Amino acid sequence: MNRYTFLKRSLLGSTVLLVPAWAHADQDKEKPAPLKLEIVKEFVGVSHGNFPRMKEMLDNEPLLLHVSYDWGGGDYESGIEAAGHVGNKEIANYLLSKGARYNIYLACMLGHLDTVKNVLTFNPTFLNSKGPHGFTMLHHTIKGGESAKLVEDYLRSLGAKDTRIDFYAKA
Repeated sequence: MNRYTFLKRSLLGSTVLLVPAWAHADQDKEKPAPLKLEIVKEFVGVSHGNFPRMKEMLDNEPLLLHVSYDWGGGDYESGIEAAGHVGNKEIANYLLSKGARYNIYLACMLGHLDTVKNVLTFNPTFLNSKGPHGFTMLHHTIKGGESAKLVEDYLRSLGAKDTRIDFYAKA
């Protein structure tokens, strides 16, 4: 039983739930089974740099677009994050075109200066925050190469650390 059905059945007999049909049309559908862990791990792995295999896997299983693999110790990584921290713009842009979730680390790698400025204006403490494997925004920017140079200069002007820290390194 899903949440909508539970709530509907839990209401007192005379209570009417005034919700338009379109608002709960998908609520009665059961979710598909979780993807096999080895498939998720392979997808994240190939998203670092094997475009043909990544595309083939995504074509065969579109749900891979939003999965994350747990490498342990709270180190979760999705396919788009894998492409982001190694600077693979081809894979990152392809995944974005399919609806993958955009984040500040990708903005850095892709050289999206206005986005980075807006996020850091909103919350300056993100400057040295860590993404997958403990890589910072500055790391992603460096991986972005020449097209991300303005973002790199901006981050350095704010005091960003050039930390390509191993996620498991002791602080």
